[in-house]
Amino acid sequence: MSNTKELQDLVVQVRRDILRMVHKVNSGHPGGSLGCTEFFVALYNEIMDLKEGFDMDGIGEDLFFLSNGHISPVFYSVLARRGYFPVEELNTFRLIDSRLQGHPTTHEGLPGVRVASGSLGQGMSVAIGAALAKKLNGDDHLVFSLHGDGELQEGQNWEAIMYAAGNKVDNLISTVDRNGQQIDGATEDVLPLGDVSEKFRAFGWDVLEIEDGNDLDQVIAGLNEAKSRTGKGKPVCIVMTTMMGNGVDFMMHTHAWHGKAPNDEQLANALAQNPETLGDY
Repeated sequence: MSNTKELQDLVVQVRRDILRMVHKVNSGHPGGSLGCTEFFVALYNEIMDLKEGFDMDGIGEDLFFLSNGHISPVFYSVLARRGYFPVEELNTFRLIDSRLQGHPTTHEGLPGVRVASGSLGQGMSVAIGAALAKKLNGDDHLVFSLHGDGELQEGQNWEAIMYAAGNKVDNLISTVDRNGQQIDGATEDVLPLGDVSEKFRAFGWDVLEIEDGNDLDQVIAGLNEAKSRTGKGKPVCIVMTTMMGNGVDFMMHTHAWHGKAPNDEQLANALAQNPETLGDY
């Protein structure tokens, strides 16, 4: 896409997709999905170098791995709106035999999804493996990954973070969604994370911060800055501050909508705050 207005229109439409998908089956995770909408729209429509068509190898293009797989609604919406599969298929979210399960899977062959995710803490390891494969293949494209801040409470992350720096995996850009919320409450109440940026720096990463991950311009600028830091001997981490439930006033400032679907009245209220831009499915 060529301008911020088009991207912003897409952000609003993706929010609508998320809300309608979760409402239809009374199941899913709207909070984190809404908080990361700007990130996904920017990544897939402005930042990554993508080929036409889809194959599992991903040679000759940038790759993305979603580690916190429960925010699949935003992932599916952006993939569909980018043309990976028909937008109408969003109607099948979380239905039996659907390709769009609550956590992304690979056995049904959904274009755009290269790894099953949702068992938290594993995505960093997968992304590192893909980045090393690109180096072995002489492929100078990048690997991107996204992680929840609560997910960093899983120990496997820190082995992988240490490994990436120790092995100079400098074609990797990992973003942490720092929304401060998880299923049981605020991250600082469940298990304090402290200064995430300084932790990554202490483990040998190049770190930058996006102060407002719900500002599309800031997200695009931050991702472009991260790209400029690759190839210099260190993996790159973006610590991105977002608002869970962004764009829907009654879902913001709380962990309550981490994994809760809106009822009919709440859906109507939320959609009214995000008027249709590109057409519902």
